[in-house]
Amino acid sequence: MAGYDEYAAAVRQLSARIREGERGAVAEAERRRALHAGVTQLGQRLAAQEQRLAQLAAAAGLPAVADPAPGTGSVPGVDTAPGAAPGSAVPPGSAVSPGSATGTGAVAGTGVDGDPAVVLAEAARLVDEVDRLGQQAEALAQRPVLLATWSPTARAVAVYVGCAAVGVLAMLVLLVANGIGAVGDVTAATLNCAGLPLISFVAGWLILGRWGRPALADTDPPRYAPLGFVICALLVPLSYCVTLLLFRFSR
Repeated sequence: MAGYDEYAAAVRQLSARIREGERGAVAEAERRRALHAGVTQLGQRLAAQEQRLAQLAAAAGLPAVADPAPGTGSVPGVDTAPGAAPGSAVPPGSAVSPGSATGTGAVAGTGVDGDPAVVLAEAARLVDEVDRLGQQAEALAQRPVLLATWSPTARAVAVYVGCAAVGVLAMLVLLVANGIGAVGDVTAATLNCAGLPLISFVAGWLILGRWGRPALADTDPPRYAPLGFVICALLVPLSYCVTLLLFRFSR
């Protein structure tokens, strides 16, 4: 009977190991399915990011994003070797420590553990970071280059006032030239009262159209032409008249 008891105990032990192996196989299959689903999801997110980057580059007039090399459609740092089971992720071109047949050793040169789940988590973190940076870049691209934090009205006023100020400086140069006889009275008066205001207005209008437009804008930015014309048409001639009065009273 002792031999029969030993035989029964060995059968029970073998049966327990078989059940344990079956449970391990089910858990491994589930882990691989989860990894495969994670890799697929990250691949889709990367494809969407690449498409959005191409759209942003085209809208901003920048060179198109270089396409990845053929056959590299997997998530960075996670690759599936030909013939490998789905989800058996192994970092491409990386070395796994000897004796680690399942790829759980440290990946050489990456600083990330070779466990596929760890590599996938790191890839997901990097994709999330790319999403965050992409949103920041898109928000910045919605702003114009010139005075990005200002409102459109304040930006237009600042630009037209600045151009009118440059026109006032040119007016002072004309007054000096008129004083030494290089420019006639009629020419100086015409330029100061009509030419310089018009030039200042056109310059401000062009500046707003060039640097006041966001990179991703589909339409021209508001240039507030009537407001700019009033600013330039009043500021330059008014400065000219005030300067003439000052010169007259200073004599």
